[in-house]
Amino acid sequence: MRSAAVLGCLGLALVACGKDPVSIPTLRLSAADQAVCQRLTNALPEKVADQAQRKTQPAAALGGAWGDPAIVAQCGVPMPSDFTRTAACQTADGVGWYIPEAQFADDSSDLVIATAGYRPIVQVAIPATYRPNGLAAVMVELAPVVKEYTKLVTPCR
Repeated sequence: MRSAAVLGCLGLALVACGKDPVSIPTLRLSAADQAVCQRLTNALPEKVADQAQRKTQPAAALGGAWGDPAIVAQCGVPMPSDFTRTAACQTADGVGWYIPEAQFADDSSDLVIATAGYRPIVQVAIPATYRPNGLAAVMVELAPVVKEYTKLVTPCR
């Protein structure tokens, strides 16, 4: 029986086995944003930056996680406090992402990026271990669900 469980874990592509679920904070959202974020969460890719998807908690979490340490995406967050209308953003596959300048310049730091100009906002925490190539992969691989489920309000500059 034990070997069957191990084989089952090896065969799972969707969720990494043997790891604790990743906690994603619960946010109070409008009914419309809640619905958008739920559809976006349901459509998240199985892999991001070559990392397998992990379970999240609570079960109703509006986001996803991949890898260990976890890359964590969350939908419906407020815009980062240091974001301004003139803040620079990086565009990947047609989606603008705000990346705080200090984090972007330091390859040894973790990143917290957020969609720029889209509502509701999607934020992604990327551990430094995935830099530098993981940043681009995350932005490109999440772009299709951002474009499909969130609304572009103001294009990235």
